[in-house]
Amino acid sequence: MQTEPNSLRATAPLWQAKLPGRPLSGLTVLVVEDSRFASEAMRLLCLRSGARIRRADSLRAAMRHLQTYRPAVVIVDMGLPDGCGTELIAQVRALGAGAPTILAISGDPDKRDQAMRAGAAEFMEKPIESLALFQQVILSTLPADLGPRGPRLLPDDVIIPDDSALRDDLAHVAEVLAGASDEAAIDYIARFLAGVARSAHDAPLAEAAAALARDHQAGRAVATDLTRIRGLVHERLTAAGTA
Repeated sequence: MQTEPNSLRATAPLWQAKLPGRPLSGLTVLVVEDSRFASEAMRLLCLRSGARIRRADSLRAAMRHLQTYRPAVVIVDMGLPDGCGTELIAQVRALGAGAPTILAISGDPDKRDQAMRAGAAEFMEKPIESLALFQQVILSTLPADLGPRGPRLLPDDVIIPDDSALRDDLAHVAEVLAGASDEAAIDYIARFLAGVARSAHDAPLAEAAAALARDHQAGRAVATDLTRIRGLVHERLTAAGTA
């Protein structure tokens, strides 16, 4: 374990004083993420930190959540099936006083500036596996009255989700690929698959997703790219015993 001081000025609530290894105890985090693998990583990070988690897989679902309760933190993926995460960031910021802390996440580091301009308090690049980094980013952006005071232990834990969540993501990609014909579907496949591949540390799949994105953006034919991706996804599902 490492030790790092925390400069937040507020007196720690009693529940935080009793749970020094779970500095987010008592907080609710809304995670807006369409990848099951990345979402499961967030669930484990929140669980190990003491936070309650709510999950939404689209902008529309996230807004339904926000109409019924107010989480302390909203973590928004920049690429969602029904739009860009910046839309939700701007809507949450517009809530004014008492609005949740907003964090943006993406497998594409180039999305940082876009997220910060939209009003995110901080940006995290996927995969997010370090428990210490996850806790520090959230604690550094919370209002002072919600954060613990004084030095605290930094956990060395690395969080890796179960492979079943990765299989769900790959099966989803295979399903979308089966009907991929329009521009929106191809954009979504490239973006979603790139994030999944980064989270799974799958270099060949990440390169295939990047090639699809490059060719599509340049207006080149993408049939070869899609065939390659179908083959890679099928290989991984077969290896996992689900094909």
